[in-house]
Amino acid sequence: MSDKLAQVIETVKSLTVIELADLVHALEKEFGVSAAAVAVAGNSGPAAPVAEAEPTTFKVTLVEYPADKKIQAIKLIREVLGLGLADAKAFVEGAPKMVKDGLEKPAADELAKKITDAGAKAKIEGA
Repeated sequence: MSDKLAQVIETVKSLTVIELADLVHALEKEFGVSAAAVAVAGNSGPAAPVAEAEPTTFKVTLVEYPADKKIQAIKLIREVLGLGLADAKAFVEGAPKMVKDGLEKPAADELAKKITDAGAKAKIEGA
């Protein structure tokens, strides 16, 4: 490394954060470049992590229900899961609970809509 470059680095190291930000803006203006583009192009570090793929299956969770909608929630869970009355009641009272897993997006949306139409709250998450 040349003495000139070492001197510039030492000078930059002594700048405050505000002074450094001003320097970056001045360099961008002077050379007509963007520091963000330079940082991306000049990054020689480890490869950026690969973005996670969109989920293909989803799970629907019964988050909560208002007390005055408990009966509607129990009826819906009985219908959706084929449970008996006591099991459906215990399921609803144990909320938040996963209702179904491994659903495709349209089916998950439909189930969540049924739950919200019954007055309860539902959550859809990628599985």
